Amino acid sequence: MPYIEIDNAYPGIMSPAWYKPSTGKALFDLAQRIMRGPSPLTLGERELIAVYVSALNECEFCTDAHAAVCSVHLDQPTRREDVTTPEFVARQTPQMQALLALANQVRLGGRRVSAADADAARAAGASDEAIHDTVLIAAAFCMYNRYVDGLGIAPLAEAEQYRTIGERMARMGYLFPPRPLRWAMRWMLDRMFPVER
Repeated sequence: MPYIEIDNAYPGIMSPAWYKPSTGKALFDLAQRIMRGPSPLTLGERELIAVYVSALNECEFCTDAHAAVCSVHLDQPTRREDVTTPEFVARQTPQMQALLALANQVRLGGRRVSAADADAARAAGASDEAIHDTVLIAAAFCMYNRYVDGLGIAPLAEAEQYRTIGERMARMGYLFPPRPLRWAMRWMLDRMFPVER
């Protein structure tokens, strides 16, 4: 149960986002820009950073949702249980290994990041823009993870739900979801049967 009364049936982060759409839309717009906008990092690489940070932050909803998106973009299964293991990280390219290490430093605290971390990523082939985007994605997902967990938003009950979300997000991106059906029905009924005030 969420820690606040949320009047919609959306799953995961969509639920608090629609609780307060003025900020919810801004959060989705930010995700769309950093995860789908121009970047030297592929969509799959960006999702991998998001999954890695979310898993280390132990945010179950974000980890499983973005693992599902990552699986689509990278065309390989990505699971919460695997993503932070040394074996999983070792299978990534040297550049991605350096960027994941950088993302973890951001997750631990911005001041934990050093010039040596950026130099290691650069030595592995990352551009300055890739380093910038990695830091931004890691910082943003710390916020998203804490937003979901800080409000007590429950993870989804079934793995199939994550697969559905993952396929939709891989195809459509981070578009703010339409009004919850209950609100849409209320809007329609108010117009069909206006109440005198």
